[in-house]
Parts: sequence; structure tokens; C-alpha cells
Amino acid sequence: MSEPPPPSEELIRLLSRYDLKVGELGLALRAMILEEAPFASERIFETYALALVYSITDKWRDTFCHVVVYTKHVNLGFNRGAELDDPDGRLEGSGKIIRHLRVERPEDLRQPHLRRFIRAAIKHAKSVATERPKAKRSAKKVL
Repeated sequence: MSEPPPPSEELIRLLSRYDLKVGELGLALRAMILEEAPFASERIFETYALALVYSITDKWRDTFCHVVVYTKHVNLGFNRGAELDDPDGRLEGSGKIIRHLRVERPEDLRQPHLRRFIRAAIKHAKSVATERPKAKRSAKKVL
């Protein structure tokens, strides 16, 4: 696997507001996602928490996962997590669609199911995008 691109100065600045260990967890998850999906589009948002959002295209509807940095932990979220196979019940959340894995310590990053879920989310997002009907383009009326 190739090295993921370095984080932007903006991301480093935003992460500097968090405890160093939490920021490092966020950066490690970012690297893991970009190793599995070097083609992914990355967006950064700050609301009540810092969120890094990854899509197989530049479109929101093709987002496959996200990293949310909180004060004491980081979540690796899956935008269609409820649709992913989870026989061991590892995914957390009770909403209709989104599920997540909580990452609190560096040793949590060594759990092989993290990469398995990332790969599954990418595959699922590609499948959903392929099955989506193509939008019809209509001719614009020129007056």
C-alpha cells in the first residue's frame, strides 16, 4: 500500500484543539481509510465535533465512511453501516442507517475488523452507486 497524503495544515490546526492522543487516533484512522481507498474524496467539517468525511466520488450520496473526533475518543462511522454484514455485532448505533465503531486507545487500531468494515463499506458504496439509475438530462429551453 502506498502512503496516504499528509494531512492538511487546516486539519492539523483543527486537531490541535483536542488532546494529542485523540488527535493521533483521528490521524491514524484517516491514514487507514486512505490506504484502503487512495481514490477517496476527503472533506473536513467542524460542528460540535471534528468530522472527516470520505466518499468514493465527490458526491455526498457516495460517502462510505467518516471519522468523528470527540473530546476523549474517535468514532469510525459508516454511512450505510446498518446495511453492512455484522455477524459479531461490533457496529454501534440504533438509527436507520449510520453505524460506528468507537476507538479509544492506540491498541484499538490494531483490530482487524476496522479494515474489514472499511473495505466492506467501500464495496457497498460502489455497489449502490452502480445500481443507481442514471439521471436523465433534459434539454434547456432557450428563449
